[in-house]
Amino acid sequence: MAKRDDKRESAKGSTTDLPSTLDRSDEHAQAIWRETHDSAVESYGEGERAHRTAFSALKHSYEKVGDHWEPKEHKGPSDAQAARSGAAARRGGDRRGATAGGVDANATKAHLMDLARRLEVKGRSSMTKQELVEAIDKANRRETAAARRAG
Repeated sequence: MAKRDDKRESAKGSTTDLPSTLDRSDEHAQAIWRETHDSAVESYGEGERAHRTAFSALKHSYEKVGDHWEPKEHKGPSDAQAARSGAAARRGGDRRGATAGGVDANATKAHLMDLARRLEVKGRSSMTKQELVEAIDKANRRETAAARRAG
């Protein structure tokens, strides 16, 4: 089997490496990431900051589920770091810190329980909301690693 090229054409005509989790996501998620990444590269140059900026924009509308991104029920910051990042960006401050890895930590516990069920997280019925977020993040990383090995 030939290895698939993860280069895609953006709306601007530039070629951007598309992260594998987005390659398995819908076109809208891909477009959000590409457009934000291209804009961030123009502002900051290629590298980690441009990628962080693109993922931050994506997390306002999408959440990571397993090895891909799915639309969130409600737009907005996905965790406390994302909320701080928006405020810090407006003030010009530091935006680094721990995130929930694409898990919508601001979602309801019922929503997190549903995701944990879909991801077959063991022991989910007795977990706190924070424990669910951490377990879902771990399951997401495991499924992404498995998908990358298979791809």
